[in-house]
Amino acid sequence: MTIRAAVFDVGHVLYDWDPRYLYAKLIPDPARLDWFLSHVVTHAWHFQHDAGRAFADTSAELIAQYPAERALIELYAPRWLETVGDPVPGMAAIVAALHARGVPLYAITNFSAEFWSLFRPTAPVFDAFTDIIVSGAERLVKPDPAIYALAKRRFTLDTGEAIFIDDRPDNVAAAEAAGWIGHQFTDAASLKRRLTHLKLLG
Repeated sequence: MTIRAAVFDVGHVLYDWDPRYLYAKLIPDPARLDWFLSHVVTHAWHFQHDAGRAFADTSAELIAQYPAERALIELYAPRWLETVGDPVPGMAAIVAALHARGVPLYAITNFSAEFWSLFRPTAPVFDAFTDIIVSGAERLVKPDPAIYALAKRRFTLDTGEAIFIDDRPDNVAAAEAAGWIGHQFTDAASLKRRLTHLKLLG
């Protein structure tokens, strides 16, 4: 089977992301900032949004645990775009080159549906994508095999027809188990070499 399409992750592949970008502006003391991000607004807490939970519910629970942090917790949603860093260097050019060659582009992202609605209008790179599966909208998260099965059906990409690009090895392994070619992302240069080897880029 010929590889004919590319399926991307978003965070840490196309865009940098870290709640620290927001809270470093709000918490000047480094020790308190580290404590807040390791105990209050943690990656594990945020992951609930990727799985489909609403910020109204997760924030209420977190405020009940940490009532003294209410003001900072409540800022997470309205200022969420400030958690997004710069585009990953070199990746916009790779997407543009693939699109110019007529390679179908897709994405599977662990992302809150609420926050995706804020982010998507700021990211024109996705105008080149045929379809994007957002975990929070589907209530399925990588590396659950079900989200890859959904993607194969929705993208109409059979076994061996796509390369899946993600920074997390567990997500890549799950894509390989689903029948796609996996690439663990580290940087644009190594991805470009891989895509060239697979004849998706010239």
